[in-house]
This record gives sequence, structure tokens and C-alpha cells, in this order.
Amino acid sequence: MTKAEIVNEVAKATGIEKVTVQTVVEGFMESVKGSLANNEPVYLRGFGSFIIKHRAQKAARNITKKTTMTIPAHDIPAFKPAKVFLATIKK
Repeated sequence: MTKAEIVNEVAKATGIEKVTVQTVVEGFMESVKGSLANNEPVYLRGFGSFIIKHRAQKAARNITKKTTMTIPAHDIPAFKPAKVFLATIKK
């Protein structure tokens, strides 16, 4: 599902104009990105959490060149679904 499809479904379900719904969806996404950039998790009860996961430094191999390289430690965004959300998916 794309962002445009989400906007269409929400607009259809609520009766709000697509332009307004798109502004809200983009505002939500910017808020989530801003919070994660500030290392603050976003908790949405019943849906899940957007969190930052830390990946430790590790050694990796390039098998075509037969060399070893080091991948530095870094942070990545992640989504952890809520138990209620998982229960609806696993049916």
C-alpha cells in the first residue's frame, strides 16, 4: 500500500478532503522522523512502536575480493508491532 492509497482510504472513510488528509499523513510522518532523529521512540498504543536500534560494529567479508572489512556501529529505525496488532495479522 502506498501513501496515496492510504490517503484515498482515509479520505473515503472519513469524508475529509484528500488534500487535508495528505497534509495530516505527511505531518505524522515528519513527526515520527523528527522524534526518531532526536532518539525519542514513538509509541502508538494498539499499533506498535517506532524505535531506534543500535547495531554494534562487526566484521564482514567480501567474498568476491576475498577481503574482510569492518562495518562501523550505527543506529537504524525499526518498528515493533503491538501484541494486539500481531494477533490480528496471525489469524
